[in-house]
Parts: sequence; C-alpha cells; structure tokens
Amino acid sequence: MNKLFKVADRQLKRLFISVSDKQGTPPGTMVYTGTQKTEPLRITVIDYDAETISEQQDVTTEACVALKETNTVSWINVTGLNDTEAVGRIGSEFGIHPLVLEDILHTTQRPKLEDLGDYLFLVVRMLFVEPDTNAIHSEQISFILTKHCLISFQEASGDVFDVIRDRLRKGHGRIRKMGADYLLYALMDAIVDNYFLVLEKTGEQIEGIEQSLMENPNSLLLNELYAQKRELLYIRKAIWPLREAIGGLERGESKLLTAKISAYLRDLYDHTIQVIDTVETFRDMLSGVQDLYLSSMGQKTNQVMQVLTVIATIFIPLTFVAGIYGMNFEHMPELGWKYSYPSVWVVMVLVAIGMLVYFRRNKWF
Repeated sequence: MNKLFKVADRQLKRLFISVSDKQGTPPGTMVYTGTQKTEPLRITVIDYDAETISEQQDVTTEACVALKETNTVSWINVTGLNDTEAVGRIGSEFGIHPLVLEDILHTTQRPKLEDLGDYLFLVVRMLFVEPDTNAIHSEQISFILTKHCLISFQEASGDVFDVIRDRLRKGHGRIRKMGADYLLYALMDAIVDNYFLVLEKTGEQIEGIEQSLMENPNSLLLNELYAQKRELLYIRKAIWPLREAIGGLERGESKLLTAKISAYLRDLYDHTIQVIDTVETFRDMLSGVQDLYLSSMGQKTNQVMQVLTVIATIFIPLTFVAGIYGMNFEHMPELGWKYSYPSVWVVMVLVAIGMLVYFRRNKWF
C-alpha cells in the first residue's frame, strides 16, 4: 500500500508545474527547472547533404557557429540543460531571443509553436516507459529551426531518434535529399510514433486490470485503476496541445517550411489526432472499468445481504417457537409430556427445511 501511495504522490507532482526557482525573476532570466541537475552539457552534430554526411561528438559552442553559413543541413543536438551559460552562448550565437531560451530551460512547457521570423521555435514532449516499473516519464524536447540548421535541446541523454540517425547514416529514403524542415518533421514523426508504443503498454495494463476485476475485485485493483487514470491524465496533458502546434506548422506560412513537406505535416497531424483519440478511448475504458468495479462490489454486497436475509428469515419462526416454550407459565400441558423436548426440535427442523425448500424453488438464493 505504501508503494502505491508513493507512486500516486509522484504522479500528482508531475501534473503541476514547479516555478519556485523562477519566482520573482524578471522575464528572460535563464533558470533551469528540470530534474536532471547533474547531466553535463554535450553537443553532437550531424552535418549532411545528398552525397555526404559527417558526425561530430562533443562539439564546442564556437564550432557550431560555422554551421550557420554552410549549404548543408546541420542537426545540432544539445543534451543537458543545467549549464545555463553554455545554453546562453548557443542562443547568442544563433540569435535566439532570451524569452525563447527561458522557455527551453523551463522544462515543463506545454507543446507549442512560435514563428519568430528567422527561426521557428517548437516545444514537444517525448514520452517513454520505464522498463522496471512501467511508469511513464516525459521529457521536454525543444527545437529551433533555421534555414539550414535544426537545433534540438534535451534534458538528458537517451531519446527515440536512433532510427532517424540510422536513416541519415545509411542514406535511406529521401531524408538526405530534403532540407532541415523535413528533418524536423522526421524527428516529430519519431516522437509521435513512440506515443503509440506508450499507449500500447497502457492499453495492456488497462486490459489486465479489467480482467482482474472480473475475476476478483478488491481495493488494491481500485488503487491501480486510479493510478492508471492519473497516468492517462499525464499523457493527455503532454499530447493534447501538440495538435495545435502541428496544426500551426501545417497551416503556417513561414519561409522556413517548403511546400514539399506539406503532405507530410498533414499526415503527422492525422497521427496526432489518432493518438488523442486513443487516449480518450482509454479514459472511457477506465471509467467503464471503474463502473464495473463498483457494480461487482455492489453485487457481492447484495449476495452477502441475500444470504444473511435468508438466515434471519429462517430464524424468525424458530425464535417464535422457542419464545413460546421459554415462557415461565405454571400451567403449560406440553411441559409435562416426556416427548415435548424432542418434538419441539423436530418441529423447528422441519420448519427450517421447509423454508429452505420454498426459498430454493422460488430462486431466492
């Protein structure tokens, strides 16, 4: 039980935005509010065009500046945001507004899209399931899209982009022939596809709870049910605003988005709607499972009350008979008969058996 309460407390804390570190600071103040306080800042770069590709690890902020002027597509991935000075230097070199940098470091932003002319700022949330506990975690991913560069900011190492990196290395598909806007689409598509995997795990857990409630409803399963409802609320909070952000990309008139990716963005928007529909379906399923639990408990209570009522009804005439012969009257003829005691027992047993037979014929129990 204590473990369940701890999990519930952790889930509730994730639903609320912590801004205590930023309270009273002026707009644009760079304060990191994430949980990964010890993750060192690390920059990796993948620079490519249709014919060539190069990868660099542990790149300095100064080396990233030269990528702005090249005609190749550069994916600059920044991992670890607790080094606010380094993030500030990157923002200064690429002309990123202080308010945007503030949002990048404030890692509980809702998914959103901002068109700032020379670049697009996009915030999404990456979901993944912890293998040991099956708990769902969320990480903020921030994107800065310029003409030839895509800068991504992550809280910690580890993401769902390995399949995109593999496609870039092998040159599969059209990704190497397209621009930075298509790379943004590909990364977003990987995030949305991973939502389906997370929801698949959630669906399996809901089905398991439903099956257990059908077989043996108990209070522990009810706690698991409420935990799943909080998980879905957490997922919904991370996914629901994404529809608006991707819709803004699809309908936007930014010069950084070419007409070639319009169809891909529409497809991505459709996938996002499917994810949201799945979340809403799971929420309805959990409500149905909760109703099933309450109905099962009510039915079990009714069965217990039915048995107790039958027992109490049988004892009413027996109590009547015992009450009559328990009176202390002096002149009661039956008291002097030597077979009176066994006769009373026979009468009481016959009455009880007769009532049981009558109840059974009428299917009262």
